[in-house]
Amino acid sequence: MIINSARFVISNSDVRKCPDELRHEYAFIGRSNVGKSSLINMLTGRKNLAMTSSTPGKTMLINHFLVNDQWYIVDLPGYGYARRGKEGRAKIQKIIEAYILNRQQMTNLFVLIDSRHAPQKIDLEFMEWLGENSVPFSIVFTKADKLGKEACKRNIASYCGCLLETWEELPPVFVTSSEKGEGRDNLLDYIEQLNQLPLEESE
Repeated sequence: MIINSARFVISNSDVRKCPDELRHEYAFIGRSNVGKSSLINMLTGRKNLAMTSSTPGKTMLINHFLVNDQWYIVDLPGYGYARRGKEGRAKIQKIIEAYILNRQQMTNLFVLIDSRHAPQKIDLEFMEWLGENSVPFSIVFTKADKLGKEACKRNIASYCGCLLETWEELPPVFVTSSEKGEGRDNLLDYIEQLNQLPLEESE
């Protein structure tokens, strides 16, 4: 897939105020500092499309970016940020859950995992919740360039092995590096495949 255009459309904290049109949406989510904004910028080929951690307030909102005037990338708030406090985390969780469970246009949720880390309880519980609610999602391992190639392979294999202890099968898995552009074509090809699926109006 060739990205000809990508532009910011709207930020909000209420799923009911998301764009009122029938277009495929691909949402990206992960723990704070997992490299979400960098990945979105890498995918679209726009260096400053998604705000990075220098403006943490942006991660409190649902951010819509229209790509090729055809489909949306949705940047969801990061979860599990300890300094936000219990009340702040609860507010973020409410925003995230409302979007994921109620947004019919969301074709796929990309869950970002730092490839350098062992499985974290918060990520495992979140993905388990997605499974329980039949949410279509994929796993995207980020920052692959921060490890040697073999070490990265070992980490990801170990992580997937951990998931298979409780899951019957894995969702699609992607390995990326925003620095190197690794995984870009695979992700965009997958999105292009999903774009062929029909979207139906809700009753």
